[in-house]
Amino acid sequence: MTSRSKMVAACGALALLALGGAAAFYSVRGAAGNSTCSAAATKVDALRPLAKGEVAAVEVAKQPALLPDLAFNGPDGKPMSLSAFRGKTVLVNLWATWCLPCLTEMPALDALQGALGGPDFEVIAINIDTRHPDKPKKWLADKNISRLAYYADPQARVFQDIRAVKKVEGMPISLLVDPAGCELALLQGPAEWAGADAKAMITAAIGRR
Repeated sequence: MTSRSKMVAACGALALLALGGAAAFYSVRGAAGNSTCSAAATKVDALRPLAKGEVAAVEVAKQPALLPDLAFNGPDGKPMSLSAFRGKTVLVNLWATWCLPCLTEMPALDALQGALGGPDFEVIAINIDTRHPDKPKKWLADKNISRLAYYADPQARVFQDIRAVKKVEGMPISLLVDPAGCELALLQGPAEWAGADAKAMITAAIGRR
């Protein structure tokens, strides 16, 4: 093989590697053209006009992307992750007892779970208190919040994982996620999740009529 032939072959190999890397990037990010988040890309168009009224602050994704496989503890205290909910639309909410706006919206999240929760939808409220692990459970019991399953992350790593991919600073944080694990929308701050506007948006995200 001549020097010129070797150079052409090497360039071709580099091009293939570059294309492979790009494909891997879009596969992980779940770009709109990628099959992983193609359904989400269509769905956000329907959600955008529904971000109004009590949920006007919701940021509907411009280009839905696959979220990291967020890790936390399940109701039994054992480790689990977001991928356990594949096939179901979920509203991931981070809350803590030291966060007053978080506590304010918890009854509404509980009501939302009661109204729309089922095989195709769940509110995943993840507590990130790092001290006094019994305090969040006692607070929920005292407020008669019983329809939300108890998820927790005592190390608060899930907040850092979300912060790494989204520009979030404070609490609460809510992420609307489709059955493939792709982000549909984000809200920084509380909302009246049991209101008509929120229910209309969630119902559309689920795909119910």
